[in-house]
Amino acid sequence: MTTYSRLTALDRSFLDIEDRNTHMHVGATCIFECGPLHTAGGGIDIDRMRAYVDSRLHLLPRYRQHIAHIPLEGHPVWVDDDQFDIRYHVRHLSLPRPGCDRELKRLAGWINSQQLDRGKPLWELWVVEGLEQDRFAVIAKTHHCMIDGLAGADFLAVLLRADDDASIEEPPRWRPRRAPSSLDLVRDAALRRLTLPIRAARAIAGDPAGMWKNTRDLASALYETTAAAVQAASETPLNRPIGSHRRFDWLCFELEQVKAVKNRLGGTINDIVLASVAGGLRGYLDNRGVELDPSFLFRTFCPVGIHTSQRGNSGGNFVSAMMAELPVAERDPLARLALVRASTRSHKDAAPVHGTEVLEQLADELFPTMLARFASTIESSRAYNMVVTNVPGPQFPLYLLGAPMVASYPLVPLFGHQGVGIALLSYDGKLCWGFSADRDVVPDIHDLVEGIRHAFHELCAAAEVRVSKARLDEAPAASTPDGQRKTRRVAAVDLERAAVPG
Repeated sequence: MTTYSRLTALDRSFLDIEDRNTHMHVGATCIFECGPLHTAGGGIDIDRMRAYVDSRLHLLPRYRQHIAHIPLEGHPVWVDDDQFDIRYHVRHLSLPRPGCDRELKRLAGWINSQQLDRGKPLWELWVVEGLEQDRFAVIAKTHHCMIDGLAGADFLAVLLRADDDASIEEPPRWRPRRAPSSLDLVRDAALRRLTLPIRAARAIAGDPAGMWKNTRDLASALYETTAAAVQAASETPLNRPIGSHRRFDWLCFELEQVKAVKNRLGGTINDIVLASVAGGLRGYLDNRGVELDPSFLFRTFCPVGIHTSQRGNSGGNFVSAMMAELPVAERDPLARLALVRASTRSHKDAAPVHGTEVLEQLADELFPTMLARFASTIESSRAYNMVVTNVPGPQFPLYLLGAPMVASYPLVPLFGHQGVGIALLSYDGKLCWGFSADRDVVPDIHDLVEGIRHAFHELCAAAEVRVSKARLDEAPAASTPDGQRKTRRVAAVDLERAAVPG
């Protein structure tokens, strides 16, 4: 049996955008208590981990497929990988014991500096043992052409459980389907083009009102994005051409504290997030000599995932977005929040852009590279300075083979002149922040992280919300016998071994 599926124009755009400096994978650094995954030698049972992940892949068929291309046309398609090897995708390494969070952050930055191999299924899980406080980490990478933020949460839902059941079910036998021949692909592509007018007419006749509404929504969103590019955002030290090397950092707030601030001061959780980002940026940029006068314009691009009835478990991207201006020049935290609320409120009445089948087909057949070119044009015009994306997650503990997940810090890719990207995930009473940064453009990413923490504390003080003294985003410091904190570098030999699967 021969079978394959085409990538949508939007999914293809994430492949087209990628180059040696722009890595278009998303993911997360998840931290777990070791629990029942401990081995007798004190490590993690990687064979059991691989067997478990392999047993769940029948629920995620895309994760055993790789990219092929239609001859002449060049459009990418998904085909089964007849050389699939779980040991390649679930990798195992260890930090020098006892590994601290700072070393894990460095390792996550290094792992996320590597592009995924286009010749294999576009995902990896790195299992990292050796963390202090009896913990281990899983660093996940999945190409953006496979998932968006919401689909990423679906992936976690497949691997993680709401109870500590450590059993592994026997999976159905998987047999890769025969890849299509070049003749199959060319014939099907020609047939699609010939029948496009008929399919378009049927879609319009079936729901002309819905078709008209979706077309208006799309035109409105394109107009808003293009209009933002007319007045470029201000230039900052964060907006320089990026290289291929990354840093990764994180924050973790108690979600109840964020909600309490929101309830006292008004707005939404996302408004509190953006106001905290604005306050952190103010201190960061001011310390680097940037003139923050009233004309200073800093924009964030905020992607929003969309659920559709046609999505199923096939992955892919269904995305709307919002551009919000951050009042970085404003000194007063309450005034900053008020300005953020005004900016986001102006977008709330705008309808999200739901791609219809016919519009996707038109893009696929007639303008397959249009979205990537449009995104590059908007980025190069400095329509926005930074991506900030916030994904809702489950508010109860999750387990991986009986090991409880402590936190999950998400990753957003960097693109063009975007030196920093921020992604957030709410999980089990926590708001987890992940910061991806270019290693050379933003060597001091931790200064920005601490600035955002301070800005949130300012909002807490204004709302008279008590700030927890416990740091949720770091484990207690390991100590030497004399009570001094150990500081060590990750050994280069460990990173070299990490590059070898298994």
